[in-house]
Amino acid sequence: MVVIAGCLIVRDNKILMVKEAKKKCYGQWNFPAGHVEENELITEAAIREAYEETGCKVKLTGVLPISTAILKEEETAIIVKFTADIIDENIKFDTKEILDVKWLDIEKVKNMTNRELRGYDTAIQDIKDFEDKKIYPLDVFHDKKYKL
Repeated sequence: MVVIAGCLIVRDNKILMVKEAKKKCYGQWNFPAGHVEENELITEAAIREAYEETGCKVKLTGVLPISTAILKEEETAIIVKFTADIIDENIKFDTKEILDVKWLDIEKVKNMTNRELRGYDTAIQDIKDFEDKKIYPLDVFHDKKYKL
């Protein structure tokens, strides 16, 4: 099982999206997201992934409903998407991982096909949840690492 953290960054009815360069999803648009690393808070992972994939510093503002997905490798993924605001926009990215970073109109993203949009079902649901204001407070996550 993997845990994936990402950000839905919306401004002026546009979403900040990344175009993937990885072989398994080459050319597909995605929200900035990636695996939560060992000993990392999920909130830290979302902020780190947004920065690594877009060059932008973000502030998390809320959390969308959590998704469970079965990846192509038959591995279960728990996907947590946060809403976020840009606090420092400096778009830059590693071209080995990302082909492009753009602000795309929400309606354009909603009209993409499953070949254009990575994780199509969860991405469309995230946008729907955002539009329906199903955004929950960040305090559902304790900002502390516990040792058991």
